[in-house]
Amino acid sequence: MRIAVLADIHGNVLALDAVLDDLERRGGADLTVNLGDCVSGPLWPRETMERLEALGLPTVRGNHDRRVAEDPADENMWPSDRYAQERLTPAQRQALFALPLTLEIAPGIVAFHARPDHDEKYLADAIVDGQLVRAPLAAIRRRLKSLDPGCRIALCGHSHRGELVRIPGGPIIFNPGSVGCPAYDDDTPPAHVSEQGTPHARYGIVELDAAYRPDRFEAIAVDYDHEAAAKQAEQAGRPEWARALRTGFMKD
Repeated sequence: MRIAVLADIHGNVLALDAVLDDLERRGGADLTVNLGDCVSGPLWPRETMERLEALGLPTVRGNHDRRVAEDPADENMWPSDRYAQERLTPAQRQALFALPLTLEIAPGIVAFHARPDHDEKYLADAIVDGQLVRAPLAAIRRRLKSLDPGCRIALCGHSHRGELVRIPGGPIIFNPGSVGCPAYDDDTPPAHVSEQGTPHARYGIVELDAAYRPDRFEAIAVDYDHEAAAKQAEQAGRPEWARALRTGFMKD
């Protein structure tokens, strides 16, 4: 079985289309799963949502999906969430909110956005000197306590950092990186940045044997017209997004 793993599209329909085209060139997949944060960002939320609706992928709810769906449009709303909320229909926002927090997509393979019991807390990451780095093994173990002991592969996103960690006596954690947002800053204390380091659209492929045991993990970076995405962010008044889309970094 071959599973394609998408995460953190963030309204970047150009990056999404590039990933889907690349996947087709590689022979496709038996199943493609979307790990959430579908539309939030100053790009193409409506177009992205329509593309995803047409695809009908198994999808879990990200923290920004929830916020776009239910947060009040006031001064406390994050600009990227407001931008998306204003451009989605009520039915589309309801569809985002109705997405499940976790999803077993195959025997022993569980998908979620951030942690199995929380859509906004990091699983395999820690904040050190304002940067995301891999968290200590003991911390990751604690964060997986709510996961079914039978889980062999945990697919997650949220941090926008590609990661592959095998927990001794536990599952393999696979984060493919972000399809559409290669860097971000978060001023929620402790403030930090996440930087993929290039503008490529990222996704992953997991290959399983007949007993659904992992044979191969592949992290893929795809070039696309990131300059067009950066110009769209600039037109929306978000120069920090434009820089991230062009470079994969938030700062020099």
